[in-house]
Amino acid sequence: MPVALISHPACRLHQMGAGHPEQPARIGAIADQLHGRRLYDFLVHHDAPRATVEQLARVHPREYIERISMKSPEEGLAFVDPDTAMCPDTLEAALRAAGANVLAVDLVMSGDVRRAFCNVRPPGHHAERDKAMGFCFFNNVAVGAAHAMQAHGLERVAILDFDVHLGNGTEDIFRNDHRVLLCSSYEYPLYPDMNPPSVPGHIVNCPLPAGAGSDEFRRAITEQWLPALEAFAPQMIFISAGFDAHAADPLADLRLTRADYGWITEQACAVSERHCKGRIVSTLEGGYDLSALATSAATHVETLLNA
Repeated sequence: MPVALISHPACRLHQMGAGHPEQPARIGAIADQLHGRRLYDFLVHHDAPRATVEQLARVHPREYIERISMKSPEEGLAFVDPDTAMCPDTLEAALRAAGANVLAVDLVMSGDVRRAFCNVRPPGHHAERDKAMGFCFFNNVAVGAAHAMQAHGLERVAILDFDVHLGNGTEDIFRNDHRVLLCSSYEYPLYPDMNPPSVPGHIVNCPLPAGAGSDEFRRAITEQWLPALEAFAPQMIFISAGFDAHAADPLADLRLTRADYGWITEQACAVSERHCKGRIVSTLEGGYDLSALATSAATHVETLLNA
């Protein structure tokens, strides 16, 4: 069965100022690499729809959604925190990024595709239930996971987050929802400077020290994520696919390589084949060195296609 690639031109229009690391070129760099590695034409392409208020409201209060909408400027930038700003095109991009996950879930659950990768921005995993932060406005993966449970009746979904930063927003949203297994690896201490405890059978947090590389990362996944996933037996797997733990990334100090992203994707695919008919929805989060981002994301997508 094919793999979907979901994106939208609006995701290239959102910008937060000259020199900001979360830049529009990230989307194009991944698409160019998929073309260069002759993967692009093997994917099923879809434009991301806008997420509806009802879909967003499964994970964000309606007052928060309205507040973000009202913050959208007619010109210039409107900052929601010192590193996170809205331009006139941001709201549209954020709605499309969240909507990509809704469409991805529908495509996978219908059997039209086996897996999907959402090449979208702004990212989402730092967006808490009622707080935008860390370049994020709506929690894209959380919107998708909630849609899978509410619209499709799934009772167990897993979210795997290998971004170099803790997905504090995803944990904030699902902290009391034991239908969700959340597995995270991240550099600590690093933004958002949180290291919450794990909760057996529900939250598996794997902090890694600065300088950690392939061995430490793979050991954490093998010893902590994989047993939890086998015990949980998810009906769908979501991936918060951040590629900023790569050794070349300027915002962090882990030492992962492109091969590590292929390996972790293989592990996720193997679990998905055993427990949930191969169903995976993956969504771009971080990754700020364009070359490392592009090659790592293309390896991730290639593995989704072939594993």
